[in-house]
Amino acid sequence: QVQLVESGGGLVQAGGSLRLSCAASGGTFSAYFVGWFRQAPGKEREFVGRINWSSGLTYYADSVKGRFTISRDSALNTVYLQMNSLEPEDTAVYYCAVTRIWTNSPRSYSYWGQGTQVTVSS
Repeated sequence: QVQLVESGGGLVQAGGSLRLSCAASGGTFSAYFVGWFRQAPGKEREFVGRINWSSGLTYYADSVKGRFTISRDSALNTVYLQMNSLEPEDTAVYYCAVTRIWTNSPRSYSYWGQGTQVTVSS
């Protein structure tokens, strides 16, 4: 069973940047697609983007396209979410998760990390 641990969240001013990490243990990402999601208070969990671990192909939600970038480091078995030009609306708990289906739907993701808080001040 793959275990995921996110890190890198924090408080940043609008316009700033953060890089989140998602490290896997107990397994590797090689058999999965890795997704990033976020959930703000009182809102549903929202798809942010995903990466095909094998090919590096990525896909992003329109709300973050051009500002966020997902990448991977095979040696470290880690996926990253680089977030630039952050806006107060990006404030949320960010989660990584894995699936064997190329999908935006959180219901299709099998394993989830515990989440990391990102707060963007105006």
